[in-house]
Amino acid sequence: MTLTASDLKELELALADRLYVQVAGWHLYLGDAGLAQTLAIECAGRIDQGAQVCARQALEAVQVPIGGGATRMPLARLMPAGQLRDLEEVLEPFCR
Repeated sequence: MTLTASDLKELELALADRLYVQVAGWHLYLGDAGLAQTLAIECAGRIDQGAQVCARQALEAVQVPIGGGATRMPLARLMPAGQLRDLEEVLEPFCR
């Protein structure tokens, strides 16, 4: 199963407003951080694996530049644990 362009955009918009990275108690939503599209693309490539596997693998695959790009860190390390379940919930309708 592959996502259509409109499904991919719908997924991106859902991720942009619901998921965030947390740094020093601050929440930065993925749409504001410019990471929603990248995560949506990573998820689209794994959507056949189911929501749980897709979510975990996509969060590890997205590398976030830190400190002007000198260092890169997996998105999974910047998100609170509860955000993983939120991502799985967003992905579930796309996995059917």
